[in-house]
Amino acid sequence: MSGSKRLIRGKDTWQLRVYIGRDSNGRVRHLHRNFQGSARAADRELARLVTEQELLPVPIPEEPTVWGPTTTINDAITAWKANGWEDLSPKTTLGYQSTWDCHVKKSIGNRRIATLNTYDVERHFRRLKSEGSGQSSVRQVRALMNRACKLARKWSGGTLPNPVAEAELPSWAMSERPDEVRSPELAEVQALLKAATAHDERFGAFVRVVAATGMRRGEACALRWSDIDFEGACVTVDESVISAQGGAIVKQPKTRASIRSLALDDDTLAVLRHLRKAQLKLAGACSIDLEDEGFAFSFDPGGTIPPHPDAMSHLFSQTRDAAKVASDIHLHSLRHFQATALDPVLPERQKQARLGWSTVHMARHYTDAIGAEDRKAAVHIGKLLSPGAPQVLSEGAEAG
Repeated sequence: MSGSKRLIRGKDTWQLRVYIGRDSNGRVRHLHRNFQGSARAADRELARLVTEQELLPVPIPEEPTVWGPTTTINDAITAWKANGWEDLSPKTTLGYQSTWDCHVKKSIGNRRIATLNTYDVERHFRRLKSEGSGQSSVRQVRALMNRACKLARKWSGGTLPNPVAEAELPSWAMSERPDEVRSPELAEVQALLKAATAHDERFGAFVRVVAATGMRRGEACALRWSDIDFEGACVTVDESVISAQGGAIVKQPKTRASIRSLALDDDTLAVLRHLRKAQLKLAGACSIDLEDEGFAFSFDPGGTIPPHPDAMSHLFSQTRDAAKVASDIHLHSLRHFQATALDPVLPERQKQARLGWSTVHMARHYTDAIGAEDRKAAVHIGKLLSPGAPQVLSEGAEAG
């Protein structure tokens, strides 16, 4: 790297010039500095500027993305990942990444978009089915490819086609589809609660809250002590813990319907009070404070780290085996239990509001009635979960 100096004013003012490369159009660029002093001092300053520029990292020119006949499905997904995935939920991007790696990248992902047609895309879907992929997996592949090709068409100024737009999915016979999620029987839920409490008091309280309220597992993982109103016998649901790259994060829910206040029955409140006392004792033994903003079901003594949803699901599987409950019952099945158990006692709009479904905006017009009915729901579920004479649940399952 070279430099030069020239006298510009009187005998002691110099203009120093250092070559710093070329711009994107190939024009030479220089760094200019004025310096006041002797010629020898100006030489030393020029040498310093040259050395400083030489130590700077060499800028890597950004190559413009070319959208044309050579653009592949993988190119489109890569570009979308760099310019759009940050707007998506971390859980969604993990799913897309897995789908891309498993079902697209090494096969149809290498094909040029301009050479693909709808027949080729549908044949790929049927190949995935023949290799054992389920309906939901192939549907996810279609969603990923369709979005990427749609963006490629837009970014290419309409010169590239979207061969996925009209592609249809294969059909699956009833015998090929997975079994529908089953709502657990009351006896199974009671057995799960007993086994969970025996395994760990904290996890027992977690399962109790999920069963008593129908919360999603991520919502229960995000429950803070400040969300629980012991005097008002209710809990606020306004956050969720989701899986992300390298761990889990706390985020706001996707829809307004997911933000809600739920009534709690007396027994569930008692379980939470007992857990609070145990957590305070543990924090005191560790000489730390249990903050009100701490997570209620955290395995950290101070409650600062929320439990990971996958870890809670793993614990539930262990508990289910210990309780000798059928393997088709999962943590999410407790939401189905809630939906089924509430059928005889609540109108549909209130059941949907309690479970946080996104199709219940009209239910917000019934604020007073919903408050009373939600209290009725909490009492009804609390009676079912408490040891005693089991009640027969009406048939049905959660709609969403």
